[in-house]
Amino acid sequence: MRKIFLSFVFVCSLPVLTAHSAESNMRPGLWEMTTTSDILKLVPQIPPDQMQNLMNLAKQNGFDMPQIQNGAATSKVCITQQMADQKIPPDFYQNQSGCSAKNATHIGNKYRLEFVCENANLKGNGTAEGVFTSSERFSGRTEFDGVAQGNPIREHADTSGRWVSANCKTVNSTQ
Repeated sequence: MRKIFLSFVFVCSLPVLTAHSAESNMRPGLWEMTTTSDILKLVPQIPPDQMQNLMNLAKQNGFDMPQIQNGAATSKVCITQQMADQKIPPDFYQNQSGCSAKNATHIGNKYRLEFVCENANLKGNGTAEGVFTSSERFSGRTEFDGVAQGNPIREHADTSGRWVSANCKTVNSTQ
């Protein structure tokens, strides 16, 4: 369960990377990203020692575990001007999750991409799509079907993002 959960958290981070591919003037700076899903609602059932192990495992894989409450994972992400200007997802996020994006499209304020995950912990494919309602807000949905740690997983997550400030001093831009 722990590794399935962690794998799903990686997959949930994909809407963050797809946000950069939309053809809109995404405002650089500090963003708050919120992801909700049924699997995140199970977090209260994870014993504290196992949750600490998950947080340690996440750090070993290069990211901080987002704050999770009431079935929602919330994290802060620094979007640099370079990231905001990109028309394709940054490679760093793909390497971090072990997934690669393909068929990324952006039309106006809408974005969509397909992704494939092929690593020891997570195999499968999915889609991420959404819309920017302004340069400071977006919402989207991720669908994933595959295998995590040998267990079948079919999940979806809803994601939203909102610009918080121009100052990213409290967050590393590579989270």
